[in-house]
Amino acid sequence: MVTGAGSGIGRAVAQALSDADWTVVLAGRRAEALAETARLAGLTTPESPALVAVPTDVTRPEQVDALFAAVQERFSRVDLLFNNAGTFGRTAPLDELTYEDWRTVVDTNLTGAFLCAQAAFRAMKTQDPQGGRIINNGSVSAHAPRPDSVAYTATKHAVTGLTKSLSLDGRPYRIACGQLDIGNAATEMTGRMQTGIRQANGQLAVEPVMDAADVARTVVHMAALPLEANVQFATVMATNMPYIGRG
Repeated sequence: MVTGAGSGIGRAVAQALSDADWTVVLAGRRAEALAETARLAGLTTPESPALVAVPTDVTRPEQVDALFAAVQERFSRVDLLFNNAGTFGRTAPLDELTYEDWRTVVDTNLTGAFLCAQAAFRAMKTQDPQGGRIINNGSVSAHAPRPDSVAYTATKHAVTGLTKSLSLDGRPYRIACGQLDIGNAATEMTGRMQTGIRQANGQLAVEPVMDAADVARTVVHMAALPLEANVQFATVMATNMPYIGRG
C-alpha cells in the first residue's frame, strides 16, 4: 500500500513497486490523481487487477479503517505500507503561523502516518503468515530544519520517533519498520528549489534536485528484503544540495 499515491514520490514509488511485480494499492485524497497514477503504471485495464485505488484522507480514522478493511477483504493481507502522505504546509515566520496552519501539517504528517501505521500493524500482527514491513517517509528535515518550517520540521522529527517505536513494538510479530529521509526529490512540493529558496543565512539560492525515481528504487530495495533484515534509516538526497557541512 502506498499513501499519497496521487503525485510526486508516492506516484513514483507506486509505479516502481508495480514494475517489481508487487500488488499495489493506491491511497490518496483525489480519485482523479489516483486514476492517473494507475494509468501511468499501465494497470488500468480489467485484465490488470493487481493495482487498485482507494480515495482516502489519512487524517480521518474512519477512512483509514475503511481503506485497510477493503484491502484485507480483497487481498487477505498487507505485506508493505509506504507511509508517504504529507504536506509541507504554509511557509511563515514562527510567530505568524496560525493554529490552523500547524494543525494541518501535524494532522497529515504525524497523525495520518500514525493512523496508517497502526492499521497496518494490526493487519500484520494477525495475518498468517504473520508480519510485514512499514516504510515511513521522513525527510532531511528530520535532521536539519529550513527557515520558517517549524510545523514540517517538528512532524518529521516526530516521524523518526514513530519509526523507532514501530520497530521496537513490531519485533515480536515479524513487523519491520524503516525510514527513508529524502532531500530535494523533483516533485510539485519542491518546485521552489529550482527557482530559489531561502537559505539559513537569509539569501535565496537555487538548489539541485534529483529524480523521484531514484527515491522509488530505494523503496523497492527496502521492500524486497526478507523480514529478517531491515534498512532502519536511509537518506537519499540530491548530491549537491546544501545539507552536509555548512551548505
